[in-house]
Amino acid sequence: MAVNYSVKEEADGHPSGGVGVPGGGAVGGGGGAVKTRKPDNTAFKQQRLPAWQPILTAGTVLPAFFIIGLIFIPIGIGIFVTSNNIREYEIDYTGTEPSSPCNKCLNVSWDSTTPCTCTINFTLEHSFESNVFMYYGLSNFYQNHRRYVKSRDDSQLNGDNSSLLNPSKECEPYRINEDKPIAPCGAIANSMFNDTLELYRIDNDTRIPITLIKKGIAWWTDKNVKFRNPTGDGNNLTALFQGTTKPVNWPKPVYMLDPEPDNNGFINEDFIVWMRTAALPTFRKLYRLIERKNNLQPTLQAGKYSLDIAYNYPVHSFDGRKRMILSTISWMGGKNPFLGIAYITVGSICFFLGVVLLIIHHKYGNRNTSADIPN
Repeated sequence: MAVNYSVKEEADGHPSGGVGVPGGGAVGGGGGAVKTRKPDNTAFKQQRLPAWQPILTAGTVLPAFFIIGLIFIPIGIGIFVTSNNIREYEIDYTGTEPSSPCNKCLNVSWDSTTPCTCTINFTLEHSFESNVFMYYGLSNFYQNHRRYVKSRDDSQLNGDNSSLLNPSKECEPYRINEDKPIAPCGAIANSMFNDTLELYRIDNDTRIPITLIKKGIAWWTDKNVKFRNPTGDGNNLTALFQGTTKPVNWPKPVYMLDPEPDNNGFINEDFIVWMRTAALPTFRKLYRLIERKNNLQPTLQAGKYSLDIAYNYPVHSFDGRKRMILSTISWMGGKNPFLGIAYITVGSICFFLGVVLLIIHHKYGNRNTSADIPN
């Protein structure tokens, strides 16, 4: 008895049925599902989606160049003028120059027992009208080093009691000291900036202290969310941090950073500002605020001032530099002329290209492009 087998070939070249046929379906070709590699019949898989492609012509390109130029140039001029209206005064007090009052403190070290102080006199040529922000600036200090950035324990800084006594291994080699856990641990906290700056106005040879506000300098989310003291009696930080030790380079433990309880321990704002690492090796961090008290008087009048410095932070060993900056702000932040220059440059280039392309189009746009075929 003869048996006939029927094999139906699909578009992909595989048989759909039959006995003994590789890749085929069920025996007899009637019981199994047909296998196929053909994409579904949809607009996406069959590439039938509608598409739009811009056609670049003189009528579309030239107006775009002129519009960008006419918009960007006024914006750039406004930003540049606003930036130039911001008052800023900077003092480098590193002390590398022999004539500097701080030269005697140049070789200070972390474990110096005798504090070194110096005073720098300066003159403000122009008054600072609005609120003034005092910054400290460091140069050649790489807070963006990968190992340095990771050297911290966020759980410990957030007040976790178990992490307080058992810090993360990321803090090595600033995790344990004298068989006690370090609080706060890590290289970032260990290298915290600890110079003390005091500002005085000189009036008829009389030094009048300028009130420097130390609260409100940290981000709200850092102060209220990311940084918290260990849970327990908040008025007795000594007991909360019992069993821990201070960072190696710190002169005093973390619970003695400030006498005020709401600015002490892990929630000390100077500490919080330092822990937000900078992206570039030359940076500034907010140190104090000088609020304007009288709308009829400038915050800092033009005249003579003096800056008293408790020089504790060594930077000479790595060729670093230290600065004190006084600055006002505007709606766009601090002084930064780059953004205005960038807008003016891009707008000028676009406007110039628009003029050049307009001349080219006017001169050659109507030329007959058809080929002349000689008889």
